[in-house]
Amino acid sequence: MSVITSAVSTASDEFKRNAAEFQTLLDDLRRRRRLARVGGEPAARKRHTDAGKLLPRDRVAALLDPGSPFLELAEFAGDEMYGSNPPGAGIITGIGRVSGRVCMIVANDATVKGGTYYTLTAKKHVRAQQIAWQHRLPGLTLVDSGGANLPEMAGIFPDSGQYGSVLHQLVRQSADGVPQLSVVHGACTAGGAYTPVLTDQTVIVKGQGYIHLGGPEIVQAATGEVVDRESLGGAEMHTYRSGVTDYIANDDRHALGILRQLVTDLPARPDPFSPPETPVPPRYDPREIYGILNSDTRVQTNTREIIARLVDDSRFEEFKRNFGETLLCGFAHWGGHPVGIVANQGVLMSDSSIKAVQFIDLCCKRNIPLIFMADVTGYMVGREAEVGGIAKNGAKMVQAMSAANVPKYNLVIGSSYGAGYMGMCGRPFEPHFSFGWPNGRAALMGPEQAATTLSIVQRRKRERLGQEWSEAEEEAFRQPIRDQFSSFSNMRNFAANLWIDSILDPAETRMVMSLVLDLAARVPPVPTSFPILRM
Repeated sequence: MSVITSAVSTASDEFKRNAAEFQTLLDDLRRRRRLARVGGEPAARKRHTDAGKLLPRDRVAALLDPGSPFLELAEFAGDEMYGSNPPGAGIITGIGRVSGRVCMIVANDATVKGGTYYTLTAKKHVRAQQIAWQHRLPGLTLVDSGGANLPEMAGIFPDSGQYGSVLHQLVRQSADGVPQLSVVHGACTAGGAYTPVLTDQTVIVKGQGYIHLGGPEIVQAATGEVVDRESLGGAEMHTYRSGVTDYIANDDRHALGILRQLVTDLPARPDPFSPPETPVPPRYDPREIYGILNSDTRVQTNTREIIARLVDDSRFEEFKRNFGETLLCGFAHWGGHPVGIVANQGVLMSDSSIKAVQFIDLCCKRNIPLIFMADVTGYMVGREAEVGGIAKNGAKMVQAMSAANVPKYNLVIGSSYGAGYMGMCGRPFEPHFSFGWPNGRAALMGPEQAATTLSIVQRRKRERLGQEWSEAEEEAFRQPIRDQFSSFSNMRNFAANLWIDSILDPAETRMVMSLVLDLAARVPPVPTSFPILRM
């Protein structure tokens, strides 16, 4: 493979200006991460610890192997969407190593509204389960939840992808041989009581874990029976009498120790189907990406310079370099794993779309994962482009991308607008993971383009009605549109709504992608069949 020779000058004014502006984005990312990891209000955390419980993140830390990385997912779910609630939607999800086995960990955070489920809590839980199933990761659930947040019923109860899907996936994954284990650390009531009961094996903590379909108040209202929580659904009753739970623990740490032992007894993690090469660091510092990403969104960033700071030894074998130049396609190794990279270098044209189809086909036949690095305003428009078949050629790119059954990853490194968002494997096309950088933007179109388009429509309407429209009035019409599209397209909004799995610092992207590529390498390949392509 050829080594990318960098032409970046880290001493240039442009580099320094870009890096300074990107640093502002990084500072905000780190601030919000700290906020998300605190948990609920101080009073709620104090009640938790006063009861002798470990805080939720301390439970996760105690469960993980010492020194294990923890790839947290959707940590900004619900950010600024639920009043004073912190980001995270009251649940912690992520991938880490437990007793030498990589697992998906889901932990309720009872310091946030008692660990009750909001719409995005359910959606986040379901997404974590989907990732675990796709990669055949054991699911470890640390339960401490008051069940559904009743005012959120429409987003929790009736539809697929909501809390019922949590239960459905527990059943189907267990049936598919993907282990499901749980610890009941606290309350586990109503429909939520089925969560630990549907897992393969369940641990419960004495004196703090409770499982019951109806709490003491509901039982008294329904039957007149007066019963205390312990005799109704406590650890000793369920372990010694009902048989609902399998193991009893003295406290949180004891329970997590039992869970670690249960993971030890699971079948060994499969080896990679294609053993990776020894990883070689890039020849250039990934932190230089901060100064390479152009702070002026109207200027295309040189994507080759980005790739040079992410792939092994900065080696990239470019495919059809002199054809379809607005799209880079090529082979590389990332963390030792072979990958095919599809990266924007301008608007998508007919020739670049055709190039993508052939490259995707090559990767599918060779079982090489695809990484789509999105920085695109969309597909080319205009009379010449339409006559040249941009509709059918762009569609062929979407067809090839959508049909490809190799592992696929979407990384929003800049703009990702309109049909370009789709063609670069946006979330609707179910990439294995979708990540964004703090500068990333995605929407139907850019803010200025949207404002211009809608103002043209409005001006023509007024002309038909014989109404005048001053420049000041037009600008007053355009600005709210710019604001709306800018707010929507921000990666913070995408992370809050779970339209991406996480916002990454560019400097940590190589490590994160290496981890997820390793997960995919251990899953059997799936053949690809392409649909009918228009010629």
